[in-house]
Amino acid sequence: MIKRIGLSLLFITILPFQLLAQISVPQIDFTPKRYVCFKISSPIQFDGKLDEASWEKAEWTPLFVDIEGDIKPRPFFNTKAKMLWDNEYFYFGFEMEEPHLWGTLSKRDTVIYYDNDIEIFLDPDGDTHHYYELEVNALGTEWDLLLTKPYRDPGNSVNNEWDIEGLITKVHLNGSLNDPSDIDQNWTVEIAIPWEAIDDRDYPSDGDQWRVNFSRVHWARDVINGKYVKQEKEPYNWVWSPQGLINMHYPEMWGFVQFSDQLVGSGKSEFLWDSTENAKWALRQVYYAQRNYKGKNGIFSNSISALNLDMENIPGFLWPPDIEATSSQYTAKLKEDNSNRIVFIKEDGKVWIEKKGD
Repeated sequence: MIKRIGLSLLFITILPFQLLAQISVPQIDFTPKRYVCFKISSPIQFDGKLDEASWEKAEWTPLFVDIEGDIKPRPFFNTKAKMLWDNEYFYFGFEMEEPHLWGTLSKRDTVIYYDNDIEIFLDPDGDTHHYYELEVNALGTEWDLLLTKPYRDPGNSVNNEWDIEGLITKVHLNGSLNDPSDIDQNWTVEIAIPWEAIDDRDYPSDGDQWRVNFSRVHWARDVINGKYVKQEKEPYNWVWSPQGLINMHYPEMWGFVQFSDQLVGSGKSEFLWDSTENAKWALRQVYYAQRNYKGKNGIFSNSISALNLDMENIPGFLWPPDIEATSSQYTAKLKEDNSNRIVFIKEDGKVWIEKKGD
């Protein structure tokens, strides 16, 4: 199995759950980016240029930041994204400032982030499991993956054979590829992912929200004998919604995209925050603490106090969380006050919501 931590590839053997190592915890507050995605108002002609009326009406995301957030300097090249949708596709548009366009990998499903690339991460139901990754370089070469769980969680697997059926990817280069003798401007990318390629899903309903993030991998380069040569030091990682650590596979840190039935440019639509996301984040602190407690003690804990959690009450939820644990498993839950909704998390990090009495 191939494991990605930051941007290194490690070949690993999954250990028994009792021997799992402790994990890193994001070092930023939980403030994921939010975006309202509108429907296209007119057809998109795929050429990578983002010059159709629908794209021009769509809002850009804020400029990407370092993957670790404000604890690191702002990126020195600008990156931004737009999103649209219709009943057939989820559309993505990217613009990446780049004075030296280069790319080497031309075979599909190779490790594309060994080149400069742009990456899309999708978790449709927001449970941090069974999510999707797509990477594209300046040559338009694609690498798509289906992951059952983040690499940190027991029982994870990566389906590298999975392909996004009907995927459309177009790249436009404002400059010359692999030519160090000139200064380029940028590269832009159009991507369309069919809804039916994602678990045979129907298109979203008005107000539905997905967890989404984007990552741009940028390698430093030298010019040797008139050719670009990639430096061996770790690349820069620039993202839409910061992770708080160098690891894209913390889906709980990704941004939120809310789908609107309105045509792009026809008006505004307010992003509606679901209070259960606050409860999910509180339970994620239990998950981090339980994982690291087990790494030290070999068992999970039934006690909030033993986990040394510095947590405040979550408005609208009955505090503290209930925990039921054995040496190898646990569930933690928070019940919403004056509601029948209960938010759960378990030892492999999966989160979900149930309605009491269902």
